[in-house]
Amino acid sequence: MTTPAIATRGLTRRFGGFTAVDNVSFEVATGQFFGFLGPNGAGKSTTIKMLTGLLEPSAGSIEILGQTFSASALDLKRQIGVVPEGMALLNRLTGSEYLRFVGRMYGLDRDTANHRTEELLDFMQLANEPKKLVADFSHGMQKKLALAAAVIHGPRVLFLDEPFEGVDAIAAGTLKAMLQGMIHRGATIFLTSHVLEIVERLCSHVAIIHQGRLVANGSLEELRAGVASPLPGEDREQKLTLEEIFLSTVGAEGREVAQELSWLA
Repeated sequence: MTTPAIATRGLTRRFGGFTAVDNVSFEVATGQFFGFLGPNGAGKSTTIKMLTGLLEPSAGSIEILGQTFSASALDLKRQIGVVPEGMALLNRLTGSEYLRFVGRMYGLDRDTANHRTEELLDFMQLANEPKKLVADFSHGMQKKLALAAAVIHGPRVLFLDEPFEGVDAIAAGTLKAMLQGMIHRGATIFLTSHVLEIVERLCSHVAIIHQGRLVANGSLEELRAGVASPLPGEDREQKLTLEEIFLSTVGAEGREVAQELSWLA
């Protein structure tokens, strides 16, 4: 059997008496575009932080590319790319300075780092203001720079936490094409996003976490088969959208608003 690109067993993270991620186990196959969904506060970002070494698990194990992963696994970290929740950019550098720095930190030689920096800035449409500091970038520009930094070294596994937030439609289309190209070349992508249409369009497999526990995991077709269609009669054969699957799985389907705002009622 092919070794999965990502595998967790009983992954758990506690903060004092609060359990943010509770006994989560799943596998992501090599070359898979995997969506990881959940409501706000469900444990998505905490899971990504553990998978990328930013947080140590309280219990359980992680394997990346068939090797045991921990916060000290430097060689494995060189093979992954990350766009974290807060981006964590160096604001007092220009875009080109930042990408060259990241490239060198990943072990690229100077010429390769310089060449890839220029190519990425052009691709992300960030090359027209070479002296502009990252601190003065718009939120969307910072997102594109963070993604450029995450792929400059050609990672085998890419973790994306809300990568399309604040990115305009034209840039989003370019980024989606780039990510699909990475999948075709054999990379593995682990994506979290609240934009379910994007996840449905890009991902072949999806897992859903709710209140720290994994409540669904499989291909989109498997998830559709496991959720009863709410549509009557002949329409029952219509495929459910990912939004319908998500709402049904986390128990939000048909939930009514408990109260109304007096000035908007």
